[in-house]
Amino acid sequence: MLKNRTLGALAAAATALTLTATLSAAQAAELKLSHQWSTSDVRHKVAEIVANEVAAADVGLEIKIYPSKSLFKPREQYTPLTRGRLDMTVLPLSYAGGQQPAYNLTLMPGLVKNHDHGARLTASPFMTKLEEIMAGDDVMVLVHGYLAGGFSGKEGCITSPDDVKGLQTRAAGKAFEQMLAAAGASITSMPSSEIYSAMQTGVLDAANTSSSSFVSYRLYEQVKCYTPAGDVALWFMYQPLLMNKTTFEGLSAEQQAALKAGAAKAEAYYLEEAKKADAASVEAFKKAGVEIANMSEADFAAWRDIAKASSYKAFVEQTPGGQELLDLALTVE
Repeated sequence: MLKNRTLGALAAAATALTLTATLSAAQAAELKLSHQWSTSDVRHKVAEIVANEVAAADVGLEIKIYPSKSLFKPREQYTPLTRGRLDMTVLPLSYAGGQQPAYNLTLMPGLVKNHDHGARLTASPFMTKLEEIMAGDDVMVLVHGYLAGGFSGKEGCITSPDDVKGLQTRAAGKAFEQMLAAAGASITSMPSSEIYSAMQTGVLDAANTSSSSFVSYRLYEQVKCYTPAGDVALWFMYQPLLMNKTTFEGLSAEQQAALKAGAAKAEAYYLEEAKKADAASVEAFKKAGVEIANMSEADFAAWRDIAKASSYKAFVEQTPGGQELLDLALTVE
């Protein structure tokens, strides 16, 4: 009788273990994360930190990263994210400005002064308002991050508005396109991943993008002069790691906690690396023999005056609640 009871207990234990394993397998999930950059880019590293931290937490969750626009084209990631066809993406939010005009404010000339100012913006009522808009699209922010950037020219330096007159120029985002057009440039729109070939084939004379993209896409091979983000930076772009909100809410509490912990670590890394990226880009261009130009305070003021009369004005006119959002951003010191 004792033997039978022992065998029965063992069988019950085995069944329980099998059931636990089955439940664990059922709860295990793979999330797809898409972005447009190379694996050496800081934005890939941010995604990688989150993926590695989640894997180390051993909560039955895996994040598979698809870099270099291998899953979706750069500007075609937001819509599948809102529909749950994509779980996560590192995306310049202004790329989705066509779907949500409010997002164009995350790439507005002269609105962000430096990296620490950008970090304060992400913790302000301005960002809370933007996150409410994202939630309406079933999207949430996991990792906040701003990247700075500058200008490059194939034949000359770009520091003041006069320098872009007549040039075929690429700008990241609607607001910068409006400002550059108002300064006399001709605009050609494309993702940053296409700037190199456009310059190589003569489609572009000048470009404006992030410090990281200038280096990761080796644009120093195509230009004669580079104007980086320095003490005065006109160009800051919000490029968060986003997640489908329903997907996140469908995860277990342990999986959600692992994602949040990984995101916190990635966000701190992102801020520090964003600061380093500006200096690193200067060194990369210097090493390639490219001339380095610096924007003066007077140059900055001239650009901002043009932006106020073009980009800022158009944003307020074309965006429901645009004045409120702009005021919220401008109140952050």
